[in-house]
Amino acid sequence: MSIQESTHSPAKAAGDSGPVRRPGLILAFLCLAGFMTFLDVSIVNVALPTIEDELNISTTALQYVVTTYGMLLGGFLLLTGRLADTLGRRRMLQTGLLLFAGSSLLAGVSQNAAMLIGARGAQGLGAAFIATAALSLLTNNFEEGAARNKALGAWGALSGLAAVAGVTLGGLLTDGPGWRWIFFINVPIGVIGALVAPMVVGESRSAQRTKSFDVAGAVTLTAGLVLLIFTLGQTVSDSNVPTGRVVGGFILSAILLASFIVIERRAKEPLMPLGIFRRPSLRAANGIAILLLGTCVTLFFFASLFMQQVLDYSAVKTGFAYVPLAVLTAVGAGVASQIVTKVAAKPVLLVGLALAATGMMLLWRAPSDASYLTDVLPAFVLMGLGLGMSFVPLQVSAFAGIEERESGLAAGLINTAQEVGGALGLAVAATYAFRRVDELTAKAHGVPALVQEARTTVFHDAFLVGACFAAAAFVVTLVLLPFTKSSEQSAAVPAHA
Repeated sequence: MSIQESTHSPAKAAGDSGPVRRPGLILAFLCLAGFMTFLDVSIVNVALPTIEDELNISTTALQYVVTTYGMLLGGFLLLTGRLADTLGRRRMLQTGLLLFAGSSLLAGVSQNAAMLIGARGAQGLGAAFIATAALSLLTNNFEEGAARNKALGAWGALSGLAAVAGVTLGGLLTDGPGWRWIFFINVPIGVIGALVAPMVVGESRSAQRTKSFDVAGAVTLTAGLVLLIFTLGQTVSDSNVPTGRVVGGFILSAILLASFIVIERRAKEPLMPLGIFRRPSLRAANGIAILLLGTCVTLFFFASLFMQQVLDYSAVKTGFAYVPLAVLTAVGAGVASQIVTKVAAKPVLLVGLALAATGMMLLWRAPSDASYLTDVLPAFVLMGLGLGMSFVPLQVSAFAGIEERESGLAAGLINTAQEVGGALGLAVAATYAFRRVDELTAKAHGVPALVQEARTTVFHDAFLVGACFAAAAFVVTLVLLPFTKSSEQSAAVPAHA
């Protein structure tokens, strides 16, 4: 059964409006919007050395070109998801697209570090609006079951593919028309997307209108998440940050997040009704997302360094080395999106996580003189298939049994779990991998072959941590994720606390 044959809006909320439904066009439009935001997480990485030279940015400040985007994106996801439910999902999507386009233009014309970093922060905020609104619109336009599973399969495929494609496209644009086109390419897409949105998808908002907005909850949650992601980023990319500042950041973020929980328990109309976590599928899916993204980000960060610093690949060659992984991520997601319409999401996710863990173990064993065809490519093949087969059932599980009025909140939760998981995973992997850098470097005595071996040991430790994340996600899936189809879960789980 095709999406077109089986789709309708599951529960039209009051005030929903829009054009005649064209499910295929809606899916393509929303996936393109989501793809653009996920792409910008990784596309800038390859261009960093060029940006550093051209704008004369210090190494300390350079890290914020990457982390500011993820910090604002991850920190505002739950707030923007709730705003989408309340004020209108299409309206928030258009707001995000215009903000993303404007900030991309500003980033492209930046002349100094402050201007570029500020523009990247605005990009992250726009991406938060886009990601939650697009995903909640998708779940509201496709009925739970086979139709939604196929739609979420396409979304999962593109979100996984974007991270890989960003590395490749970043290298091509940097060595081609220049690094500024990494940002300029977003401008026409964002503007055109905002203009055509009313012609493609109808407006949608929660039928239950709130009389007041949970300002205290919004402030504490957003501040806590932004500070947490920022502090995690500092543990990886800036060794000069005082330990006290990092510890203090973690303590303050913990206090803010704990305060948020207290506020939500007392609020008449909470930003995040805590009862949503009574759904075992959603609860498990968010935990798995943290671990899966820890694996994913560890792979891209350390595999890129391994290929350039150990195997001596250029930026462009490194980008092209990821192409098979990107293709197989799409293939794995396509296969998974077909399978989850017939069987439960759980076994599909277990297979995907097992493949991902095995792929990371192969990289763990890759020698310092590794051959791409015999050592790197087999690992990328397994990782691509594993990630593709994991993203799809994970999205399906996260939205199983979710009511229309909570779709923005659910979208914010799963996206936040992914952002926090990526930052946390990289922080843990880098802390473990870099713990012996000074010791190994001293033992190498500047001998090139020994330096090469020392670097390989560091990257091996990181790949081992990534494999452990995937293995832990496998165990959580096996133990905690319900073994039921998404269409069955909605009947088995309490509707709302």
